[in-house]
Amino acid sequence: MLTVALPKGELLKNSIRLLQAVGLDFSAFLDSGNRQLQIVDASGKAKGLLVRGQDVPVYVEYGQAQIGIIGYDVLREKQPQVAHLVDLHFGGCRMSVAVKASSPYKSPLDLPAHGRVASKYVNCAREYFQSLDLPVEIVPLYGSVELGPITGMSEAIVDIVSTGRTLKENGLVEITTLYESTARLIAHPLSYRLNTGNLHQLVEDMRSHVLSAVS
Repeated sequence: MLTVALPKGELLKNSIRLLQAVGLDFSAFLDSGNRQLQIVDASGKAKGLLVRGQDVPVYVEYGQAQIGIIGYDVLREKQPQVAHLVDLHFGGCRMSVAVKASSPYKSPLDLPAHGRVASKYVNCAREYFQSLDLPVEIVPLYGSVELGPITGMSEAIVDIVSTGRTLKENGLVEITTLYESTARLIAHPLSYRLNTGNLHQLVEDMRSHVLSAVS
């Protein structure tokens, strides 16, 4: 039986909608009264796992799920050994550097050498500032990253931005974008090569549905 890793949070509804379009129904995960973390599709063809977004590529990489749906931002940060199959064109956001609107910093190169940058995307932040040859201290934060500049703990943050509303409400502004992110379909490489559970057909059905939706 094919196993699909689905992310809790903002990507879940669109992920389930896409899977429904190709014949797999995991809509029970959207029921607020349902506490199950593992359910079998009504057709009996596949099993769904509901996991934290950061854990989706882990379940796929270790073979507990043959495919999964997760944001490109997570893949860039964790760099798991998985096959990147399809850009699903939903969950659009961007990875940005942001500072206090009242600060003198108008670009990342204005930041002071050896200053502090707070982020939950530690690897992405470190790689970016290394590419600028600007030495900074990356401060790992995993909630309310915006508080870094507000409290003076950091000069800047590197974080995912969707609408920008949270930044604006907290007096922060973006000064550059590292990259754009959307939801991606990933697979366990060996499972994909072996076409486990007729995986190739499912992937092609999903790719066709996405292409028709964006054309």
